[in-house]
Amino acid sequence: MTTATHDPSIETVSDSAWCTSTPRRGTAGGLRSVGTALDVLECFAMDSTLGVSDVARRLGVAKSTAHRVLTTLAGRGFVEQDASGSYRLGLHLYELGMLSHARNGLRHVALPVMQAVADQTGHTVNLGVPDGADVVFVERIESVDGVRILGHTGRRQPAHCTSSGVVIAAFNPGVDRERRHAGFPPKAKGTIRRVEDWDRALTDVRRRGHAALHSGSFTDASSVAVPIRVHGQAVGSISVLGPTPLIEPDMRRVVPLLTAAANRIAKQYSA
Repeated sequence: MTTATHDPSIETVSDSAWCTSTPRRGTAGGLRSVGTALDVLECFAMDSTLGVSDVARRLGVAKSTAHRVLTTLAGRGFVEQDASGSYRLGLHLYELGMLSHARNGLRHVALPVMQAVADQTGHTVNLGVPDGADVVFVERIESVDGVRILGHTGRRQPAHCTSSGVVIAAFNPGVDRERRHAGFPPKAKGTIRRVEDWDRALTDVRRRGHAALHSGSFTDASSVAVPIRVHGQAVGSISVLGPTPLIEPDMRRVVPLLTAAANRIAKQYSA
């Protein structure tokens, strides 16, 4: 098992749950009022508390509209108002989110396999699934050495900023297409920034079966990922993440473990 001392320069990163580089989903063909309510909820991905004026300004709507939507959402428990009059996400939204999390079949299959990889490597292990142009980490087992990089934030990342996103896009045309449409804005010094580099990375993954990214999302952090493929298409990824000095020298040992884990998850998930 990899051993390491805590690096004070690698701490839990304060990062928004929402990818500002990713276009928000449209509401073409849907109800405008529902779209507005969802836009209001998404405002809270950037800030824990917001006032009526804050929401109105961000969405470009009248304060009266923002107030009506917030009042309706509060009545259903999706937001709640504190003593100062500001709003925050409500417990009912948390309940629904936990139900979605608990009912994720891939997560149920992957969790014991992830734990085995964590025990063998000592690194943080992530399960990523695609969502549009992004990858969302639906499960995480933290490193035993106390080095925390993501903590409870950073659950959603643009696909081009993570090894998980790259390996999924290499075997999932939909993710590849969505990321190309969204572009490749830089996030850290190792972020893929050009379509030519994206093409090269996907070709490399298809040849080698895994991806490694250094300082893709966070400076001096590295990750290695392998796709979880069902009927040839990537439905997720399993990866390890940690400070670059720990991950880089351990890649030769880690990649076969991740490959075996991904194959086991895919076999059980598709059974």
